[in-house]
Amino acid sequence: MTNLRDKVALVTGASSGIGEATAVALAREGAAVVIAARRVERLRALEERLAGDGARVLSIALDVTDEAACRDAVARTVEVFGGLDVLVNNAGVMLLGPVEGADTTDWTRMVSTNLLGVLFLTHAALPHLVARKGSVVQVSSTAGRVARAGTAVYNATKFGVNAFSEALRQEVTQRGVRVVVVEPGVVETELREHITNQAAKEDITARARAMRQLQAEDVAAAVCYAVTQPDHVSVNEILVRPTDQPW
Repeated sequence: MTNLRDKVALVTGASSGIGEATAVALAREGAAVVIAARRVERLRALEERLAGDGARVLSIALDVTDEAACRDAVARTVEVFGGLDVLVNNAGVMLLGPVEGADTTDWTRMVSTNLLGVLFLTHAALPHLVARKGSVVQVSSTAGRVARAGTAVYNATKFGVNAFSEALRQEVTQRGVRVVVVEPGVVETELREHITNQAAKEDITARARAMRQLQAEDVAAAVCYAVTQPDHVSVNEILVRPTDQPW
């Protein structure tokens, strides 16, 4: 494996959870890290922590549902650090609940964040990734492989990310760009706290508490593994579940 010295990474959803852990891990590998999210106060705290550890870091306020903001975030990354080698599309929401009687604003939020946000950022970053033979990492989910009752629209967004990523891989792999899909199972993060359907929230919380959950750092390690392989090695898919997770 090779480290990421002289490489530049942009990580979305970096204010907490998997995004924060991934930014820390990439910085430890030597990358300059651009951390992007909506919660500016948390980003600034992470920026100070990384800078204090000697990392090259830049924080950017970003709502991935805003296409122009996505373009601007990529442009700012290139302006400050001279290029882009690794894009980690991590920002996402998981608003579970049955289709019948659903609050469809939850659907809009998930499609806009989990799917369109990935498309917007990938589109903006791709010319730079092609120029540097870089990597795009999509943080998907086991929900992108197996659909379950009560998770239909979340499933739809993650299946969409996986399908988009495979088609993209076929378009760019012979140009040296690696497309990586990381599919975590149950991870101990605040993602579940934002579920608006109380029954769905209680169900997934109970399921999670019954097992030894993945930690955000476990997923970050998978990302680092994929992007630190030799150039001729493309790890396109990593499925990582808690040992205790049966689904």
